[in-house]
Amino acid sequence: MRRPHLLARLPLDPWILTLLGTVGLAALLPARGWAATVAQGVATGAVALLFFLYGARLSTREALDGLRHWRLHLTVLACTFVLFPVLGLAARGLVPTLLTPQLYGGLLFLCLVPSTIQSSIAFTSIARGNVPAAICAGSFSSLAGIVLTPLLAAGLLGGNGGGFSLDSLLKIVLQLLLPFLLGQALRPRVGGLLVRRKKVLGYVDRGSILLVVYAAFSAGMAAGVWHQVSAARLGALMAVEGVLLAVMLLVSWHGAKRLGFGRADRIAIQFAGSKKSLAAGLPMASVLFGAQAGLAVLPLMLFHQMQLMVCAVLARRRARDPEPAAGPELPAGRVAEVSPALQHPATRAR
Repeated sequence: MRRPHLLARLPLDPWILTLLGTVGLAALLPARGWAATVAQGVATGAVALLFFLYGARLSTREALDGLRHWRLHLTVLACTFVLFPVLGLAARGLVPTLLTPQLYGGLLFLCLVPSTIQSSIAFTSIARGNVPAAICAGSFSSLAGIVLTPLLAAGLLGGNGGGFSLDSLLKIVLQLLLPFLLGQALRPRVGGLLVRRKKVLGYVDRGSILLVVYAAFSAGMAAGVWHQVSAARLGALMAVEGVLLAVMLLVSWHGAKRLGFGRADRIAIQFAGSKKSLAAGLPMASVLFGAQAGLAVLPLMLFHQMQLMVCAVLARRRARDPEPAAGPELPAGRVAEVSPALQHPATRAR
């Protein structure tokens, strides 16, 4: 009876272990030649399917109900798509002393992806924060990231990583935006069915991400990009990401206080504004970086695990805070209706 309890207390997320296992498989048995072409084609189709499911599940009307708390959502969006990119650009000074150009490209891309949904909600709830606001903030960030992340990548990544071009923009439109819009258009017909089949769709979501990871890391092995990364560089990358996470946690917490938010709202802002979505970032990286996506997503994978571990500790500390939690400023009844459509199984990996 003790063993499951001990396993549940392990700091590593089982989903991360699955991703690492996929990376190991790609390292030992990378897809080459015709197999690489097939793997890339299947991964491309899986990404399109993934974003179609996102569009088919997301209720635009319910998500827009959360706009009543617009100051909080704008603050989270500013953390995610303004402050994070500014810090990412500042890290350019660490090249080449601490980071290689390829690792820096991945770090900058990490700073451009949207926030999480499920983990932001979970940590906000543990810390006795404004859960309805966290639901909407994470949802708006994910929706905005479909447009803002590629646009920011086009303007900021430049020649880093795999580069960005009009051809990449066209791929983003065809593989990400168009399937999402198609899912939104067909939502009245298939949305209810998708919500009722969440368990099956969870396999589709996670399977799609695993296919993307395998194809990306196989391409990286074939291109020999891993010979460019040493243990010292990886250690430096983890140290830089630790500083990045610490800065965002501090700024989002104290900045929200300066803006006049109460404790419950500050908790939602801190957890939604300091985190990055692995599930949203991986498919986008496969489109943006091409053959170098494997190395480009490494910073995001490391940051994802780091934020889960740190925020789990922080949420428990906030829960022990003797200060009473302020009541949520949003009507919980209406906004809470968003969660069944948004908390699909893939968001648990976020």
